Amino acid sequence: MKLFVIYGSSRKNGNSEVLTKRALEHLKTDQYRQVTLLDYHIEPIIDERHTASGFQPVDDDYEILIEELMNYDAILFATPLYWYGMSGRLKNFIDRFTQSMRSEKYDFKEFMKGKKMFVVIAGGPSSPVTALPLLQQFQLISQFFSMDFSGYMIGKGVKPLEVLEDEESVTAAVQFGKKIKAELDKPL
Repeated sequence: MKLFVIYGSSRKNGNSEVLTKRALEHLKTDQYRQVTLLDYHIEPIIDERHTASGFQPVDDDYEILIEELMNYDAILFATPLYWYGMSGRLKNFIDRFTQSMRSEKYDFKEFMKGKKMFVVIAGGPSSPVTALPLLQQFQLISQFFSMDFSGYMIGKGVKPLEVLEDEESVTAAVQFGKKIKAELDKPL
């Protein structure tokens, strides 16, 4: 199995990214691909579900990413906790799933079915509690697509690299990485 890692932060090497990279240290580099949404241009969704012409093509990088994502068995979403939710960049990307579900090129919901979902969230000191609604959102997304919500971790860190100063977060990342590796190494 291979893992598609999506970093949703608005800054490179933010806490959610460095925590995820700590977890990925247990995997071989050919077991995963990392994508930073900050490096891609993704337009917000214009909801055309109910128009006669349906969704119109959008000149951005979304289709490139989504078509690549469908080739992986597992997805890891890494995001800072912003106002008790996922980052705007990641939310924007996930909102566009609605457009993919109307695609005539592929059956997006069928492609997502059975994929494993992992989540890494980094936030302030109270994030183990304040991130719970966001975890529920990811669980519901996973349920909607008949995915396997395979695990999550929440780290504590706000300032750049602060999460690495929290021994509990670093230990959790190491353990989470072992869990991801075990899931990816399972026979199909």
